[in-house]
Amino acid sequence: MWSSSGSAATAAATKSTAAKGRQIHKTLNNIKMTVLCGFVTILVLRGTIGAGSFGTPAQDLHDIRDTVHRRKDAGRVLAEAKSSSSAIAEEEAEVEAEVVDSGMPYSLGPKISDWDEQRGEWLRKNPHMPAVVNGKPRILLVTGSQPKPCDNPVGDHYLLKAIKNKVDYCRLHGIEIFYNMAHLDHEMAGYWAKLPLLRKLLLAHPEVEWIWWMDSDAMFTDMVFELPMEKYANYNFVLHGWDELVYNKKNWIGLNTGSFLIRNCQWTLDILDDWAPMGPKGKIRDEAGKILTASLAGRPAFEADDQSALVYLLMTKRDRWGDRVFLESSYYLHGYWAILVDKYEEMIEKNHPGLGDDRWPFVTHFVGCKPCGRYGDYPVERCLKQMERAFNFADNQILEIYGFRHRALGSAKVKRTRNETDRPLDRPLGISNIVVGGN
Repeated sequence: MWSSSGSAATAAATKSTAAKGRQIHKTLNNIKMTVLCGFVTILVLRGTIGAGSFGTPAQDLHDIRDTVHRRKDAGRVLAEAKSSSSAIAEEEAEVEAEVVDSGMPYSLGPKISDWDEQRGEWLRKNPHMPAVVNGKPRILLVTGSQPKPCDNPVGDHYLLKAIKNKVDYCRLHGIEIFYNMAHLDHEMAGYWAKLPLLRKLLLAHPEVEWIWWMDSDAMFTDMVFELPMEKYANYNFVLHGWDELVYNKKNWIGLNTGSFLIRNCQWTLDILDDWAPMGPKGKIRDEAGKILTASLAGRPAFEADDQSALVYLLMTKRDRWGDRVFLESSYYLHGYWAILVDKYEEMIEKNHPGLGDDRWPFVTHFVGCKPCGRYGDYPVERCLKQMERAFNFADNQILEIYGFRHRALGSAKVKRTRNETDRPLDRPLGISNIVVGGN
């Protein structure tokens, strides 16, 4: 018995020992695998995040936390961007719905019939803000651009140059300037955005006698020339154009609305009210475009634009509006860039600033160029090259005051044109220097 019992006990002990050995071996393998996985994990983290100070746990932990923090920030920024984009899309959809669903006749605002009286009373009560300063009517130059960035990034650079150009001219001639980047009326977006803006400014600035609209793609290229305001004493609306083309030939480009002046008076509010009804986007603008194409010489088929609508308004209601509209052609209130920019060197050689006409254009307007958009009538490269030349042509007249000029019309780099002196007041100062420099 004993002998059998001992043999069984020995077998049981052997079996138990073998089981414990296998368990220990398994545990050791698990430990090895855990260590190996941990090592691989560290390598992966270092490869992804960076090893910090190579083996400094504190630095590694800092780097890891920093990366996680950045990832959280990136996620937050992305979420905010998506939220903002969604909000903008929803806002645009709401605006579109509002435009489409509105059954009310379009109006720029409440009808005003006594603006001359209201404005006259305001001017009497505010003598410190006269409409005429130093014998000259107070002028507000108005321009602007879209609220979002340009589709073509370089377009924003040229918008900056264009506004710098306008600021320079206004500073020299004592003209106030207003730059708009807001859509005040989504129904009047595009060509028509200027109309609600102009009406708002007329009413908000009774001290201003004239408002001067200028497109963002137009530049002053004669910094000496001044508007002959005495010439327009009996007029309320001044545009570059020709009576023959507008009234007789009914040509859609008989005038240009890229640069014009309107007087702050009741007459102007009335013509804006008569001009605006073709502007609301959608069916109204599309149908009006068909009428304009059928009525005006040379006009392509597209939706109604402000320029064609004004030509149509003047030719059909000349007896109502024509007597107070001056179509100016003696100087370039609007100068078509394609026939001017390549002649700048010849102008510099033969003429000087202060002329304003084809010898030295007052305004160069880049009609058909869309440096801020995706599509235009001319190649973007050509437009940008010529805009650079126009800007530098004008900028030379400013730099000349300080003794510099651009190395070439196509270059942003400048060179010195005169040496410094210890008696700077011996030479004439101010805008007169531009004429001297141009001769």
